Amino acid sequence: MNPPAGATVVLLHGLGLRSWAMARLARALQADGYRVLNLTYPSRTLPLEQLAAQWLPAQLQAAGLDPAARVNFVTHSMGGIVLRLYRRDHPAAHPGRVVMLAPPNQGCEPVDHLRGFAPFRWFTGVNGARLGTDARSVPRTLGPWPAATGALGIIAGDRSFNPLFAGWIGGPSDGTVAVARTRLEGMADFVVLHHAHTWLPWCGDAATHVRAFLRDGRFPAATPPAAAAAG
Repeated sequence: MNPPAGATVVLLHGLGLRSWAMARLARALQADGYRVLNLTYPSRTLPLEQLAAQWLPAQLQAAGLDPAARVNFVTHSMGGIVLRLYRRDHPAAHPGRVVMLAPPNQGCEPVDHLRGFAPFRWFTGVNGARLGTDARSVPRTLGPWPAATGALGIIAGDRSFNPLFAGWIGGPSDGTVAVARTRLEGMADFVVLHHAHTWLPWCGDAATHVRAFLRDGRFPAATPPAAAAAG
C-alpha cells in the first residue's frame, strides 16, 4: 500500500550525528513514495528545549507544513527526546505516526557514570549530561506519550560491543541504552532487534520495521521459528 498523497516523514538523528546517520532510512522511505525531510540539527550546541520549541517548528514551517498536515516522524536516540519535548507542547500538531529507534526514554546509565568526565562533556555538548536516569533528567520529566498525537512504535537494540557500558547497564541493551529504558507508556507497539545503538538506523530489518509501522501502525509479526526453518 502506498502512503497517502503528500505524506511527509521527518527524520531526526541522534546526539553528535548528522543527517547522514539516517540516510538509508531516507532512501527507503523515498522509495515508498514519502516526501522525506532528513534534517541535521545542532545537537551538541542548542539545548533540548530550544530544539523542540524553536528549531523544529521553524523547520516544519520552512517546509511549508501546516499544523494540520499529516507528518510522520522517525527518530534515533536523542532525536526521540527532542520530539517528545515538541509533542508535550504540541500534542495535536502535525498528526501522524512515529517510530523511535533506541530512544533513551528513561535515560541511560552510561551518562550517570560519565557526566563528570570532561571529554564526555566536550563530546556531547550541552545535552549529553542531561540524559541520565535520575528523576531530574530531561527524559524522565516528560511523562507518557500524549494520547492526542499519532501512534508510537519503538525499536530497541540488544547487541552491545562495549563491555564497560554493558556492565554499567546490567541487562539487555544496545551498548548505550537498556532495552527496558527505551519503553514509554502510551506506545502502540514495541520490538527488539539484534543490533547496536549507533548503527541501528542503518540496518535493513530496522528499515523494514519502520516502513511497516508507518504503513500499518504496527510492526511486522515475528516469523515463527518452524516457519522460518521451512522457508
